[in-house]
Amino acid sequence: MTAAGIQYYGTGRRKTSTARVFLRPGTGGMVVNRKPVEHAFPTEALRTQIKQPLLVTETADKFDILATIAGGGIAGQAGALRLGIARALVEYNIELRQRLKKAGFLTRDARIKERKKYGQKGARKRFQFSKR
Repeated sequence: MTAAGIQYYGTGRRKTSTARVFLRPGTGGMVVNRKPVEHAFPTEALRTQIKQPLLVTETADKFDILATIAGGGIAGQAGALRLGIARALVEYNIELRQRLKKAGFLTRDARIKERKKYGQKGARKRFQFSKR
């Protein structure tokens, strides 16, 4: 609870990015790391990806979004923010879960970079083999 009233929280992760998302009743403003979303995510495709859970649930103009994101690049951060928003919406209203689940917004994308192995050039690539 804040002084202004109720807020809903959701954590989102993608690759190495982590997003902490707070939904507060409002008019649809979005602030990421104390900057407007236009500065944090310069491409329209990423901004569209972030807003997908709000469009599916028809709640785009009901909430102001305050988010803190750390780690990764902008694509991973956008994915983390989308998951965080979806989870916060479920906390707001459990009936929205079915729509979000069907759209695939509640699934954590577990794909992360595979570690480099010793005695090899990379995660899968080997040094060139020489028979003689």
